[in-house]
Formats: sequence, C-alpha cells, structure tokens
Amino acid sequence: MTEPDFATLVSRWYERNARDLPWRKPDVGAWAILVSEVMLQQTPVVRVVPAWEAWMARWPVPAALAADSPAEAIRMWGRLGYPRRAVRLRDCAVAIVERHGGDVPDRLDHLLALPGVGTYTARAVAAFAYGQRHPVVDTNVRRVVCRAVAGEPDAGPATRPADLVATEELLPVEPAAAALTSAAIMELGAVVCTARSPRCAGCPVEGICAWRASGRVAPEGPSRRPQRYAGTDRQVRGLLLGVLRETTGPVPRQRLDQVWTDDVQRSRALAGLVTDGLVEPVGEASYRLVGDGPPAAPALA
Repeated sequence: MTEPDFATLVSRWYERNARDLPWRKPDVGAWAILVSEVMLQQTPVVRVVPAWEAWMARWPVPAALAADSPAEAIRMWGRLGYPRRAVRLRDCAVAIVERHGGDVPDRLDHLLALPGVGTYTARAVAAFAYGQRHPVVDTNVRRVVCRAVAGEPDAGPATRPADLVATEELLPVEPAAAALTSAAIMELGAVVCTARSPRCAGCPVEGICAWRASGRVAPEGPSRRPQRYAGTDRQVRGLLLGVLRETTGPVPRQRLDQVWTDDVQRSRALAGLVTDGLVEPVGEASYRLVGDGPPAAPALA
C-alpha cells in the first residue's frame, strides 16, 4: 500500500484538530474571510476574534462598510494595531462595490487589484473562500515547508518566489483538496511546528520531515527580536488615536498635547498619522479622524 503523502497527512490532521474559528464556519462568505485575513496580519488570533465578530455584525457586506466613513472604520478597529489596515479595508470595500457590484471577486488578478490586498491575502481569499488551487504562504507556512522539505530550521524574513513554488508543489491537483491542504499547513505552523518550541511528537509529518530526520533542533531564542513598544512613536500614535476615536468631530490640538510630554515626538507622531491618511487637520488648531464630518471648507482665495 502506498504511504500517505504530505498533503494527505496534514489534511487528515487538520480535519481532526483545526481550531474552531468563526471565519472557518461552512456558511461564511468571501467578505468575512477577507476581513479575517486583513485583521490577522501581525495580530494574534485571540485578539482578532472579538474584533472580527463586531466588525461583521456592523458591516456584514462590503456595501455597508463602503457607505460608512473612514473614521468609523478606524473607530471600530479599536486597539487591534496597525490601524491603516482599517482604512485600506474600507477602500477595498469601496472598490468591490464600484468594480464588482458589491461581491468579492473570485479571480486572483481581480483580488490583487483591490486596494490593500497583497499576494498573500489575494491567494488566501481565492483558496479559502472559493476553493481554488493557489499556494497560500505566510510565516507559518514558510516555516513548515522549510523544515519538512528543505530540512532547515527556519525560513527567511520575507516570502520569496521560491517559497510559492515549494508550497505549490505540495498541493494536490484537485482545487478543493489543495485549498484544504493550504489551510492545514498554515494551522500546523501556527500550533505545532512553531518557531521556538515545535511539538514534533504530535506532528502528522514527523515521519517524513527532512529537518527532523537530520537530527537538528530548533534555534535557541526567538527567530526575530520582539519589537519594543513602550516609548516609541507607535505608542504615541496609539495614544493620539485613542483620544480621537473617543470624540466625534474635531479635537483641539491643546487636548492632544496632553497625551505625551515630549513635544517633538508627539508632533512627529501626529504628523505621521496625517501622512498615513488616518487623521486630518481641521482649521489651524484642531484634528479629527479622516472623514469624521463634512469636508472642510475650502480656503479663501
């Protein structure tokens, strides 16, 4: 009898062990999956679940979000981190309404053309929402493939074309089976084949893993040094956004000045929020979330 291959092993494991996440329900559509994929970028699942549920309850279809303001998207994003994703997601909803009649497109090239949708997200939606055969490669997938196939302890810092090729070679030919395998590899990297403490004894591909066969061990310490947050511009930006989210309409600069004592860093953080399209000046001494109210009156000639 032929031994099960990589795709079969991980898919069987996934069907028995996959986490019960709301965007994996059978009746969840492409918009819900797109929202989850954007939220999950650089954000732990435990933080995404309640944010996703609240977002989908308010904006269950792209047209609902497109009809609302960028400011409301930023407010709903809360403290999920990297708030530019909220604005991009709204821009994406607008494009879906204008270009595709309110339905998330199923063609990869159309997905890639949406604002804020990159290589990973487009392939994830095509695979997980529409059951298509595409290599879906994130950090977890790259690590699993690098270990199981190449026999190396970890992948590099960024996805390369070679990663897409290596992952695609592991996928079954049949599209639905390939989509299932893509989800399974990702899950395996997230909960079993982790960066620091892989649980090889519970891994479905332990017997065919090139890294395990080599006798190598996981690298000591994290593969990446954790980013410092306290005292950074990111923290100051978050404090400024917190004040603006809690207020409808313009907030006087004097009030924003109270969130951080370092004038130079606070001004730099505020300028960065304006440059990123999250905040806009109103008059000479106030700011608001972008689109949080009627357009400012044009300057007199």
